[in-house]
Amino acid sequence: MLLAASVAAGLTACGAPGGDGGQAADPQAVPAKPGKPVELNILDVAGNLQLTKQMIENFRAAHPDVLAKVTYSTAPAPSMAGKLKAEQDGGVAQTHLVLSGTDGLSAGIANGTLARILPDFADRFPNLMQNYQEPAAKMQELANGHGIELVYSPAGPLLEYNPTAVPSAPASPQELLDWAKAHPDRFQYAQPSNSGPGRTFLMGLPYLLGDKDPKDPDKGWDKTWAFLQELGKYVKYYPSGTTETMKNLASGSVDMVTSMTGWDLNPRKLGTVPNTVRTAIMQPMHWVTDAQYALMPKGLSPDQESAILQLVAWMLKPDQQAIAYDDGYFYPGPAVKDVTLQMAPQKSQDTVRQFGRPEYEQWIAQYPKETSLPAEQQVKAFDKWNQLVGGSKVGKK
Repeated sequence: MLLAASVAAGLTACGAPGGDGGQAADPQAVPAKPGKPVELNILDVAGNLQLTKQMIENFRAAHPDVLAKVTYSTAPAPSMAGKLKAEQDGGVAQTHLVLSGTDGLSAGIANGTLARILPDFADRFPNLMQNYQEPAAKMQELANGHGIELVYSPAGPLLEYNPTAVPSAPASPQELLDWAKAHPDRFQYAQPSNSGPGRTFLMGLPYLLGDKDPKDPDKGWDKTWAFLQELGKYVKYYPSGTTETMKNLASGSVDMVTSMTGWDLNPRKLGTVPNTVRTAIMQPMHWVTDAQYALMPKGLSPDQESAILQLVAWMLKPDQQAIAYDDGYFYPGPAVKDVTLQMAPQKSQDTVRQFGRPEYEQWIAQYPKETSLPAEQQVKAFDKWNQLVGGSKVGKK
């Protein structure tokens, strides 16, 4: 499917030594269960632990014979691929499991640092594709075998705004541009390579603008790049992450930002953003779906890989998936079928009932759902955005 992914897959068998001295495992050499309980270092580059940490802890409690200890760390998504490469070039895979969005997945495939999980270990995930919701199954295909999807969201693009400053939300890209011209520096979105709302906005514009090929950012996005360059004249700077845009909206330093379903619900639940903000869609609306994945770096021992595969399979069980409703962070959250809000912890049910928006269910049912760009094209889109639009204004207030 992708050249970078094919190269990465071909290199899988020759990874660096694992943290305990083992070589990258051949699928046939990976046991059903580790010879002894393993310790795993888990790196989260997507905020995914907010959704899945309890699942992991549940597995550790239920299977102390598989998982002895878990160490968690976080990092920005753009740093992930370089970190893995440095570890693997140095001969010690210190990171054993990565929790990532499509951004880290794309970069890891591109630089060949991810082990191939499918079809090599397909027998560890029976009926995987059949068990996913249909839009989630399409997002799993984007992993090209180098990750297992854990959570899913229809995502966006949404506009989130202060109704006092924006009495009538833009209903089209042209209306957004007109508003930005009339209100310079009051609209903002974050660097797409490190922001779900940022990249969803980026990938949604070709559909909104009727571009030639929404899946080809290099040759099919003439309208999108022209629009973003023009819009950029009225954007003061691009924060390096989504949280800063939400804080800016809350403080009143901007009046409107790009958003997604989860980035709307969760900050209002946390009090980061006032519950008075509103969201809107632009027409012709197409959802650009989002997902987060479990990625296995190259260079792990057979026992480490065995434990990871068991853990990930556990995280896809319906009772564990229900935990992904969380506090609305990646709304709705579950990737597998038939996981209802009633199955979620009471805290999650209360959050969604208080901070959810009834129109989301209607919009999700009504409008078409498009997958995020494939890995190679996503990397191209980020690079081109940096070159043509905002690279010189990232994080510079």
